Amino acid sequence: AGVSSFGISGTNGHLILEEAPAPDPAPAEPGDPTEPSEAAVDDGRWPWMLSAKSRGAVGEQAARLAAAVRSADARALDVAHSLVTTRVAMDHRAVVVGGRSSTAVVQGAVEAEGRTVFVFPGQ
Repeated sequence: AGVSSFGISGTNGHLILEEAPAPDPAPAEPGDPTEPSEAAVDDGRWPWMLSAKSRGAVGEQAARLAAAVRSADARALDVAHSLVTTRVAMDHRAVVVGGRSSTAVVQGAVEAEGRTVFVFPGQ
């Protein structure tokens, strides 16, 4: 079913609703909990979430993270999971895309002082 909404300012929205797929009648066999799942084996690039009470502290945390990843044999997925599940989200945040620890390098930097941008959508 399609649901449309026409706003007073000319904004249009359309949503297509579909029935949920039927449940699988046969449950999957449980795997060995000591073996990583297929998704966990992929050790590509993962977002590493950083947060701190100040901008400077975010940079310091990024430096500590880079040093820790270089000195340990940590998987990018494990680092990403640990940062999201064990740290408190604070006011200042950044995301670092991390990969294999043997090739992990810090590339680029965010300017310390950003400017607020205004975008007029034309409506």
